[in-house]
Amino acid sequence: MDVRLVRAGIEDAEKLWKMQVTAFKELYDKYQDTETSPATEPMDKIIMRLEQPFTYYYFIIANSMAIGAIRIVDKHEYGVTKRISPVFVMPEYRNRGLAQKAIKLAEEKHGYSDWELETILEEKGNCYLYEKMGYSQTGEFKPINEKMTLVSYKKQQK
Repeated sequence: MDVRLVRAGIEDAEKLWKMQVTAFKELYDKYQDTETSPATEPMDKIIMRLEQPFTYYYFIIANSMAIGAIRIVDKHEYGVTKRISPVFVMPEYRNRGLAQKAIKLAEEKHGYSDWELETILEEKGNCYLYEKMGYSQTGEFKPINEKMTLVSYKKQQK
């Protein structure tokens, strides 16, 4: 499946927000993480990020359709780690390697080293994905509630 990243602009805020809410609803229902879930973020937060000069939102395009998105925080400063937050694929397109392809494309655009991200420790598939792509747990854990803990990952060199 042909996958590419297309940069999103401020005019895409509502579409990004609706996709994000849909994509993270299942995890929100499972963990009830009201404070941290992208499913509960207001659209204003997407707009604010789109206006940041160091934020890059990309639609993940597969077969000419937007099937997800990835946000990259890249300040283009030496020694400053880049961040993925969030990356998501719509439910009907999951388990096809599309998030992995999107992350690889983001690394091609923004450089292969000095990345960080957080994911849900209890979501073993997410942890497996990032570890398979060369990310390592940092040892930082952030309990969100009795059901869920965020775990930090870093990727230094390709």
